[in-house]
Amino acid sequence: MELFSEANKIEIDIYHSLKDVIDPELGINIIDLGLVYDIHYSFEKGIVINLTLSSEGCPMGDVILDDIKAVLKEKFTFCDSQVNLIWEPKWHSGFITPAGKKALNLN
Repeated sequence: MELFSEANKIEIDIYHSLKDVIDPELGINIIDLGLVYDIHYSFEKGIVINLTLSSEGCPMGDVILDDIKAVLKEKFTFCDSQVNLIWEPKWHSGFITPAGKKALNLN
């Protein structure tokens, strides 16, 4: 019996791949910053990612979004992808993972 569907395995792979996207200002990845809210994959719709930035005026927002699209295009050539920038819930430092807090010396 399989514990994960093929779609779940791809979502996990996407999650790990997004750790290659580094916030240029803070020097840590967007997963550990807690910027990625949802990752969905389906054969019909491809990849859909909902994420936010640390602020609506984030000066590196375009760089981060471009890096996400580049990672998805490079590693997931078999499907389309959509990246949705959302502002609710508003990001705060409580979203940072323990690994992110350690990288930022917030522990």
